[in-house]
Amino acid sequence: MSDAIAVAITGASGAEYGLRLVQCLLDAGRRVQLMVSKAGQVVINMETNFQLPGRAREIQEYLSDQFNCEEGQLEVYGRQQWTAPVASGTNPPEAMVICPCTTGTLASVAHGICDDLIDRAADVALKERRKLILVVRETPLSSIHLQNMLTLSQAGAVIMPANPGFYFRPGEVDELIDFMVARVLDHLGVEHRLGQRWGESD
Repeated sequence: MSDAIAVAITGASGAEYGLRLVQCLLDAGRRVQLMVSKAGQVVINMETNFQLPGRAREIQEYLSDQFNCEEGQLEVYGRQQWTAPVASGTNPPEAMVICPCTTGTLASVAHGICDDLIDRAADVALKERRKLILVVRETPLSSIHLQNMLTLSQAGAVIMPANPGFYFRPGEVDELIDFMVARVLDHLGVEHRLGQRWGESD
């Protein structure tokens, strides 16, 4: 089993969640295997200050520079790169996070439809009993969305809608992003200092 964590960024609003997660994993010294859907790339370029190039290798170089990570720490795979390690149960990542996760990706994973590498990697994570976290970003949720969430939860996935808390009185959007990323990191068992925990004093 690989010691890497796979991260997929799809086309739901909330691209900052995924980018911040990647940054925090790299800062924690973890290897990251990143996949970005075509719609995810569009949303990143719309919602953030990042302007991703078109090819996986170029994205890898661009983000490695932006996040100042070590050589080889970040690997980026293309949408149809079926030779990527995450496509096979012989070399699955330690865990996988889809952040943010569209309801279309949710449906594909719930029904085992592997049309691209993101769907296949999630399918591998499930069948190999690795942790799979889906940070779903949609509202309102239809009965179809809820049924797909139930299907995946019953299959062992963690459904983590992007619902940040407000009890800590956030003053900036970055604090809301970090709240959600902290919850993901907690479930991955990755230590962080992104915010005060419930019941802790300043």
